[in-house]
Amino acid sequence: MSKSICDLILQVPQAEVRGNKEQHITTMTQDSRTAVPGALFVAFSGTKVDGHDYIAAACQKGATAVLVEKEVSVGPDVTVIKVPDTRKAVQVMAPYFYDYPSRKLRLIGVTGTNGKTTTTHLVRAILMKAGFSTGVIGTIHSLIGDRVLPVKNTTPDVIELQSLLAGMVAEGVEYAIMEVSSHALALGRVAGCEFDVAGFTNLTRDHLDFHVTFDNYCKSKAELFKLLVADTSAKKGKAAVVNADDAAGKVMLASSCARNITYGVRQQADFLAQDIQVRADGAKFKVVGQFGTVPLELKLTGVFNVYNVLAAFGIAWAEGIAVETIKQALESFKSVPGRFELVDAGQPYAVIVDYAHTPDGLENILKTARQIANNRIIVVFGCGGDRDRTKRPIMGKLAMDYGDVVIATSDNPRSEEPAGILHEIEVGLHEGQTGGKDYEIIIDRKEAIARAIAIAQKGDVVIIAGKGHETYQILKDKTIDFDDREIARQIIGEMR
Repeated sequence: MSKSICDLILQVPQAEVRGNKEQHITTMTQDSRTAVPGALFVAFSGTKVDGHDYIAAACQKGATAVLVEKEVSVGPDVTVIKVPDTRKAVQVMAPYFYDYPSRKLRLIGVTGTNGKTTTTHLVRAILMKAGFSTGVIGTIHSLIGDRVLPVKNTTPDVIELQSLLAGMVAEGVEYAIMEVSSHALALGRVAGCEFDVAGFTNLTRDHLDFHVTFDNYCKSKAELFKLLVADTSAKKGKAAVVNADDAAGKVMLASSCARNITYGVRQQADFLAQDIQVRADGAKFKVVGQFGTVPLELKLTGVFNVYNVLAAFGIAWAEGIAVETIKQALESFKSVPGRFELVDAGQPYAVIVDYAHTPDGLENILKTARQIANNRIIVVFGCGGDRDRTKRPIMGKLAMDYGDVVIATSDNPRSEEPAGILHEIEVGLHEGQTGGKDYEIIIDRKEAIARAIAIAQKGDVVIIAGKGHETYQILKDKTIDFDDREIARQIIGEMR
């Protein structure tokens, strides 16, 4: 990949250039540590970190040029591109630099509060069953084929995303399936992406620390559907696949200029799930649509997963995948790491780890646990620091409403004091303390998990919620190794 600075600045008419315009850029980065000769270093003015402070470090690494919005001093061999807003500039420069990779494959975006990860992996399984090469970009990891790439954000920044999509194109990927977060849509991380299908799972309270109001949060999600531009000469068959049972689905549909496809359980929709049976080992139901009736017997359980399956079914159908292929892929799909994941170490009670970190997510898994439990539900959960504080008491009350024993603990406290977070959760715990129920507060997460396992009896279901697939815990001054699944497995072994 190579572009001259002269070509790059044609994308940003407001750019002022000081230095050699004929130099060629071979890579773009916003991280000074990854700058190399031929790199364009992009300096963002963040709320916590100002990229302009790292220009010298990038130049020492050999950066050929810098994109800035402030006056800076650099060596004579470094070209300075000054623009009014580096974020807006890079949103047009990065897609151009990487030759608009989303135009060269089918791009599927899935947004919503919960269910994005499971839905994208279900779509991947269907497309692979149909014989397509796939890539996934999401919360757990990014995939090119079966090769796993680490991730920092649910949706990468615009430079990383365009680079990743270009890499997929280079490796022959035909379909990229992406989790699209509200932050990504609000911050322009998906700028330059041409989506072919947009899926909507649901909208519940989350991220109000960033969006402030629920209406703003909803509008950010709807931006994905505005990106379903009318069919281009290169790509046809654009579609929006939307949960008709969620009130916000109407907002998504109103934002789409593509073919609209709906799914649901309660409301009339193009794809309806009927005769739902939820068991401990899976779920069974029928999908009814214009193709007729398709019976499904899944290894996934919970009504929330019925919705995820419907979303994936609709997306695949919109892409012309045969119904029988969709059925075979869905019925053979097992699980996604950290999503209602069973920890089986031979114990006579169930231990389930789930990523549920929102009120709706927690309520969904606890409802499912109630359906499959033969005895008590023991809930271990916390809330992340530096995130929406309004959901803390709500989640506390939900845990008390559905759980028989509740242990509140630390999640990823980040810069906050864990005791302060738990104090806010306790407001809801206290409110839900009825019928002789009680709760415990144990700040240390490992101790909290150990306590839950120590009191678990035959037929109980232990739910460990909030971190799911994560293999770390983010504290104020450091990040430590921490995997709920491994911790639970270790404790069960020690108690034998």
